[in-house]
Formats: sequence, C-alpha cells, structure tokens
Amino acid sequence: MLSAQLLNATMPKPAALFAALNPTEFQDFLPEPLAANVRSLAADFTLFDPTEQTVAEFHAALVAANPEILLAAWKTPPLPTELPPRLRYVCYRCGSVKRLITPAHLARGLIVTNWGGSISRIVAEWALFHMLCGLRRASYWALAMHLQGAWKDSGTSTASLFGRRVGIHGFGRVARELVRLLAPFGCRISVHAPDLDAAAAQGWSVQAQPSLGALFAENDVVVELAPLIPETTGIVTEALLRRIPPGGVFVNLGRGAVVDEAGLIAVAREGQVWFGLDVYSEEPLPREHPLRGLTNVMLTPHIGGPTTDRRRDAGAFAVKNLLAYVNDTALEAVVSPEVYAITS
Repeated sequence: MLSAQLLNATMPKPAALFAALNPTEFQDFLPEPLAANVRSLAADFTLFDPTEQTVAEFHAALVAANPEILLAAWKTPPLPTELPPRLRYVCYRCGSVKRLITPAHLARGLIVTNWGGSISRIVAEWALFHMLCGLRRASYWALAMHLQGAWKDSGTSTASLFGRRVGIHGFGRVARELVRLLAPFGCRISVHAPDLDAAAAQGWSVQAQPSLGALFAENDVVVELAPLIPETTGIVTEALLRRIPPGGVFVNLGRGAVVDEAGLIAVAREGQVWFGLDVYSEEPLPREHPLRGLTNVMLTPHIGGPTTDRRRDAGAFAVKNLLAYVNDTALEAVVSPEVYAITS
C-alpha cells in the first residue's frame, strides 16, 4: 500500500477526480486503504454510479464535474466525443479501452492508462486450469458423473501436463506469465508471435515458431492468446484446428473472434480434440449454442480476468499511476495510439 508520507507529498492536488464506478466495482477494486488513497489525491472527489443513469446523463454529469482525472472501469459508458475541457487523464482499471475511448480522444492528447500487467498472472492461471482440464478430460467427467452416474473403467484415458509440448499463439503479458507458471512442468514451449525473434525466445526459454501451421501440428496443447486485430480476425481456421494431434487440447483465453467458430464447432463435434474456451464470437454465449453439451469442450463464461479477490491488484496499480500523475512522474501501461491500434 502507499505510505501516508508519499500521499501527503502529492502537491498540488488536481482540482477534481471523477470516479465513474458502480459500488461493487469501487469496493472490489479499491478495498481500504486503497479507497482512502484515491480520495486523498484530489481536492474534489466524486463517486458516480453510471449504472443508475443513461449514457446521456453520465455525459452531462461528467461535463458538469469537469474533472482533470476520470477513474473508469467496466461499467463506465463510452466517453462523449467532446470531452470536458479540464479532462486530461483517464485511469482505466480494466484492460481494453476500445469500448471507452476513440483514437480521436488520444489524438487530442488525452492520457489513458489501463491495468497493464497487474492481472496477467491471474489470466495465466485460468489458462493453466483449462490446459489441465483438457488433458484430464474434466469436461467429460463433470457431465458424465453428474448426469449419468458414470465412473472410470479399464478404458479410461487421461494425460498429464508434465513433459508436454505446448504452443502459444501470441506473446503478450499473459503468455509470459503462463510460461512462468509452466516452468515446474518441464514443457517444451514454442511461440508464434510477430514480435518474438529467436534471441528473445531464448531469453524466455521458449522456441520461436515462425509458422502458425507448425505451432498447431507440433504441440499437444495450443493456447490462443493473440489480440483481436484485423490481421488476426478468424486466423485460427478449421484447417489449423485439424492439425492438432488426436487427443490434443486447444485453449482460447484471447478473443473469440480470432477463431473461426464454425470450424471449431465442426472439429469439436468429432471428439478427437479437447477444448477449453473462455471467450466466444458472441457473448453471452447463446443458450442453444451448439458448443453447449459437447463433452470434450470445457466452457467458462469469460471469467479469465481478475478474480473478485484479486481485483485489488488492478486497483493498487491504478493508485500507483494516479500518484505518478499527480507527482508528474512516468505513468505505466500508457495506451498510446500505437498500442490502441494493435490491442483488442
């Protein structure tokens, strides 16, 4: 936590800080003493619940408050085209800012930060969960034991993660945390990512794989963590999924639209590959979606982000950035126009 000495050193304070968060977000991201830290950083602090207002009412309240800093999270509506004249910094406590701001806002000089790498280990933990579930066939047993009274028999087959070949598509913060989590398993890890060269790969004890086709064909487990940008939309085709060896596992914690979902469904229905999915082309996943009920598919409802108890990590990171802004020192996880363009 931030010391009282550091907080008291932040002078002069911004005139106003406007927190557009619902009560649950505020409590989860900013348990005490983080909440007190935030309140102390501005001469005028306003907590506004946007879920109780229309978007137009939120815009009106934001303009009326005319803050220098906006603290935002999942429930904060998109910002108006014309920003309040004093608004200079948006501290977003979550990940992708594309729902909140536009490139035009950044072009006008608006400073924006997000949660950076503060929750990457939590997402990586969820990827590891799905990998283990796929190898141990947990989706099948969860359904069969509940609905059919099933039990193992002489034909039961499962697999371990120890010594497995793991391929990762994308090499951002979450992928790097996943590599750290995989260290005790002795996996051979290969990565396909345009920004990963052979020298950097060696530094991470992974192998750079220039071919996406080889990444799928030569690994027992493939983890999808690429951002959703025009170049990656639909890049994981049915043909690629068919290259996964029989009994292999495909996990997607990146973005649903990176995968051709019709092709994924076709492969999943054949039952030769196991899937762990937390993201989908359409969310929430429709009740009658064909993926539901497939025993080789582990479905979770896009909960790979920070668990409720670890949202405080993103809150602490936000407070650190707020303090840096007040003291006119370097911010972390700044969303520049270039970063905006290449992230989901």
